Amino acid sequence: MPFQRGKEARRRWRISAKLLIISSVATVIGFSAICASVMLDMRRGEEEIARQTLENLAAGIDADISRNIELYDLSLRAVASNLEMPAIRDVSKELRHLILFDHAATAKHFGAIQVFDPAGNLSIDAASLDPRPENRGDEEYFTVHRDHPDTGLFISRPMLHRGAYAIVLSRRITGEDGRFLGVVVGSIRFSYFHDLFGRLKLAPGDTITVLRSDRTIIMRTPFDLDVIGRNLAQQLDWKSDNLKEGGAFAGKGPVDATPRLYVRRNSASPLYVVVGKPLESVFNLWRTEVMRIGAIMAALIMFVLSTTLVLAREIGRRADAEDKLEEMATTDALTGLRNRRKFDAEIELEWRRAARQGQPVGLLMIDADHFKAYNDTFGHQAGDQVLVGIAICISDAVRRAGDCAARFGGEEFAVLLPGASPIEAFNVAETIRLKVEQWCEGELITTVSVGVASIKPAAGQQWSNLVEAADKALYAAKANGRNQSVLASPQKIALVA
Repeated sequence: MPFQRGKEARRRWRISAKLLIISSVATVIGFSAICASVMLDMRRGEEEIARQTLENLAAGIDADISRNIELYDLSLRAVASNLEMPAIRDVSKELRHLILFDHAATAKHFGAIQVFDPAGNLSIDAASLDPRPENRGDEEYFTVHRDHPDTGLFISRPMLHRGAYAIVLSRRITGEDGRFLGVVVGSIRFSYFHDLFGRLKLAPGDTITVLRSDRTIIMRTPFDLDVIGRNLAQQLDWKSDNLKEGGAFAGKGPVDATPRLYVRRNSASPLYVVVGKPLESVFNLWRTEVMRIGAIMAALIMFVLSTTLVLAREIGRRADAEDKLEEMATTDALTGLRNRRKFDAEIELEWRRAARQGQPVGLLMIDADHFKAYNDTFGHQAGDQVLVGIAICISDAVRRAGDCAARFGGEEFAVLLPGASPIEAFNVAETIRLKVEQWCEGELITTVSVGVASIKPAAGQQWSNLVEAADKALYAAKANGRNQSVLASPQKIALVA
């Protein structure tokens, strides 16, 4: 039916507006999720590139340090080995120096090799044929070899050695019978690390830290004498598991509060290297891209959502306009009741529902008595007032949600009462008739006649049978003297059917 199609069209419009908003929001969320995923991938990519760069830097520094320590250790080994020869004690000082230090590594950053006897007294000095008296028996690099024969190469904590800050490298001198014969000692000055780090192009905030195996800081750039020599193993707020060999760590480090990406070089050397780069520097380019793409995405989201809201509002306005047009198309302009078109759609719908559910359908056919004569006597305007008054009385009496009161045509009205039994329909008819009778006064003296019918739809019946039965009951009311309600008997309804 036309009305039903209009109702379905309005419902589609409303659904379309909701679907438009939902789909737009879902699209925005989807694109935002994709954008966020891409941004996170870019962030991981930036971190990975920075990590690889730091690994390469740490590898280069570690290789240089390990090579120099190895070369210097070879010199210490050679001195310790030559001192074990019995003939070395019988040669002159000049020849002894030539034998002991001929293959010793020499560089401006390496200190002269010294030999201390079992009591810690300086016995041989590569820098002098006649060394001055000196005792280092209480130094860590001496006592560790005296007390622990298997120590091997020992690297001391940073210390002031022979007038310069340095790390001391030492090895034990052991006799053929395993006796402790002393210690051979050398040093690598801090100037070596300063020169090594100075050749690198570091960004502001970058750090390079050289540590001993027990996590004692040997050297760090930027240089801070208060940090040099600190043992991180004693720092409770920093755990060694944060930065394992060959691993990386992002966050606050053990030395300062600046968040950095730290990379530790996996090395077999007694020293290892940790390189750090501020996270702000690592993600600086990424942050710029995020802000740029985020601004573009925000603008697009605002555009999509505003466009969606505008379209949804227009769809809503169109649906409202269609509702108004539908209302106008289904409403009688004079009385405000439903018109014949709406009535036909409603009775068709209710008849089918009643047939499915086995419920009765009641119908009232109402006609104004002597209306033509009244209209001819008092004019069409007065007649229209009578019709409006009757419509008001009908509206006051018919209040159920499913009921439908309509102007059937001219001075005739119809009231559809779904689910109403014959008695219930008749009671409604009488209520309407009495209201109209009470309403009329003075010159506006009119009444209504009502035909009442109620049918429970059966196979082969149409709703037109119900209208015909109510219409015949209305004619009976007219023939019986008007201003009354007549209920169609079941026999007459059966005959009609």
